[in-house]
Amino acid sequence: MKQGSKQLGKAFLGLALGLVWLIPFYLMVTNSFKTKQEIFTNPLKFPEAFTFENYPEAFRQLDFIRTLANSLLITVSSVIVIVIFSAMAAYALERIKSKFSTITFMVFVAAMLVPFQSVMIPLVALFGKAQMLNQIGIIFMYLGFGGSMSIFLYHGAMKSIPRALDEAAIIDGASRWQVFWKVIFPMLKPTTVTVAVLNTMWIWNDYLLPSLVINSPTTQTIPLKMFFFFGQYTKQWHLALAGLVIAILPVIIFYFFMQKQIIKGVADGAVK
Repeated sequence: MKQGSKQLGKAFLGLALGLVWLIPFYLMVTNSFKTKQEIFTNPLKFPEAFTFENYPEAFRQLDFIRTLANSLLITVSSVIVIVIFSAMAAYALERIKSKFSTITFMVFVAAMLVPFQSVMIPLVALFGKAQMLNQIGIIFMYLGFGGSMSIFLYHGAMKSIPRALDEAAIIDGASRWQVFWKVIFPMLKPTTVTVAVLNTMWIWNDYLLPSLVINSPTTQTIPLKMFFFFGQYTKQWHLALAGLVIAILPVIIFYFFMQKQIIKGVADGAVK
């Protein structure tokens, strides 16, 4: 009886937390169908009459197709670069044991504690001198800021892979390059999924770094475009909320198609 009461209590607690978590989404979706005046009158109330004009106007002002393409280009390219270079760096640091590799790994771990705000001015100045304040430059910056955590995750995962696999592959005639890509890297799929998801969510939603690096209106990302709904003297909440709904749709679609791989990757990583 007590066990049943505990389970019921947990179910109610989970339901209550779920409802609290959904409140921001409820406000975003319902207010995206209201006029600007109705939002300020009562933002918590359900729309009296659904207004669909907000969505095409927000779509137009966001220049959504171009902006979506910019966000996809930067996010996908950055994540691929982070995964490839972080996995290779972690493999070298874990397999080649020396004082240099140990110190280098500790430097990467320590770099996770360095806040972006402390290095953003000299970083932007340095990339400006190199004429890299553009999409290519920001991909390299994301590699620098996302590489430390990714190397840390890959390094921990590689400790569970026996060195005997490397030695057996080398005896069979494989080079170090082949050992990594054909033997080790496929075994790191759970970690790769985790690294890809974490970096995708961070880069897709990032505003500060693109605002410092990307200056051309034709290469701006979705978070940058969203900022222009909030002017100095007016805030277009009806268009901003409609734009937010449009902006999160790609992430929802991505998760819908990748949920099995994401859940499997996280579960396998937990088992390891």
